[in-house]
Amino acid sequence: MRLPLLIGAGAAAAAYSPPARRWYLTWGATPQEAAGRLPGDDLVPDPALQSTRAITIDAPPSAVWPWLVQIGSGRGGAYTYDWIENLFGLDMHSADRILPQFQHLAVGDELPVGPKGPRLRVEVLDAEQTLAFRSVDGAWLWSFHLRPDGSRTRLVSRNRIASPAGLAHRLVTRIVMEPGSLIMERRMLLGIKDRAERIPQSAASAST
Repeated sequence: MRLPLLIGAGAAAAAYSPPARRWYLTWGATPQEAAGRLPGDDLVPDPALQSTRAITIDAPPSAVWPWLVQIGSGRGGAYTYDWIENLFGLDMHSADRILPQFQHLAVGDELPVGPKGPRLRVEVLDAEQTLAFRSVDGAWLWSFHLRPDGSRTRLVSRNRIASPAGLAHRLVTRIVMEPGSLIMERRMLLGIKDRAERIPQSAASAST
């Protein structure tokens, strides 16, 4: 019995070592992107947790932006594993087309996270550059940043989360949320990349 326990403890230590945690929290991002300040960071000024993940998309920012604007529960979905999202009742159904009815987002708009979940308020909206949401309780910032890279786009997603109350919550964040969020956000970034590259730019522009 002791050997399996030792093996398990060793595997857990390796999984949550600083290099592993850095990989969880900065997948796809350059060191400069992970360390740099981004618009909206001041909305959660002293986070207990920050993740910065990124991907290169073979399309200009104008082709990526419509997919971000329509993101959300009961809207365009989150372009990730819908079946996992919906286990938690989040009502996510990822769209495979630009939805004109959800293209008119404005600062101050509030989007639900599921029918009974917390709401996210649009705090920064700089077309084709930055879209930042903050939870109404002020504890969570989720921002997207588009950076032109020739004919391509760097899409950077950042989460800043204030300190959760209590040791148990911090342990859950470290052990469950950090690796779990990588699984979901990686799929989301790849989902946006696939859609923006697959839908012709002319079709995306005509739908907005």
